[in-house]
Amino acid sequence: MWDFLLRPIKRHYGQDRDYYKIVDDMFGFIPHNIELYKLALIHKSASLVLEDGRTINNERLEFLGDAVIETVTSDYLFIEYSDRDEGFLTQMRSRIVSRQSLNALAVELGLDKHVISNSAATVTQKHIYGDAFEAMMGAVYLDQGYEFVNRLLINKLYYEHLNLDNLTHSETDYKSRLIEWCQKNHHRIEFRTEHDKGYSAVHPVFVSTVLIDGMETGRGTGDSKKIAEQQAAQSVAGHFSDEACADILDKMDRIAR
Repeated sequence: MWDFLLRPIKRHYGQDRDYYKIVDDMFGFIPHNIELYKLALIHKSASLVLEDGRTINNERLEFLGDAVIETVTSDYLFIEYSDRDEGFLTQMRSRIVSRQSLNALAVELGLDKHVISNSAATVTQKHIYGDAFEAMMGAVYLDQGYEFVNRLLINKLYYEHLNLDNLTHSETDYKSRLIEWCQKNHHRIEFRTEHDKGYSAVHPVFVSTVLIDGMETGRGTGDSKKIAEQQAAQSVAGHFSDEACADILDKMDRIAR
């Protein structure tokens, strides 16, 4: 009742009306503590300096929001995919909460138009908007509580902007994806697959090891060579994003020289 009455007042009157409109338009509610959301929009490149010398920006809220989003997403996937194993759930969560995904979601919501940053710094900050989205979720959590941010993410944001079918089907052939990535970035990849020590005709178990440029990067097991190699490739994908892989292998190249 009170929110219904306060919404038009806060959206159209007062010095913070623009901020109330931003939150209401993107997330569909009027905040209790608008200062949290104002802070969530301040990138570290545009930090405010207080009289005592302290600087304030959205990094602390980003830290909190990151944990909140991961927790809500884990809960969501656990319920949505009751018959899938831990490896699948981990991979799906990784794709949903990745910097790339959150950055794209932030742009879809229009959050990119409101982030306050140093214009010179934004060129190098590839995920500035995804970071701001995390900070916003941290603000929602502090302002409205866990159950509210849980419903907001699942019932509104994920429901309207997340295509689980696309995410699921895009990551079924981990081996091909890893091979394509290595070919694209000029790295040698090898799968060494053999019988496990406990192998028998009744209990066939294969163990596969992935080597990239001669370095072991992942292992997997399965009751066929194909499954073992897919599991090995998935173990690499589950621990490293494309950017992380590139960074590690670049460092290896420099050391090898």
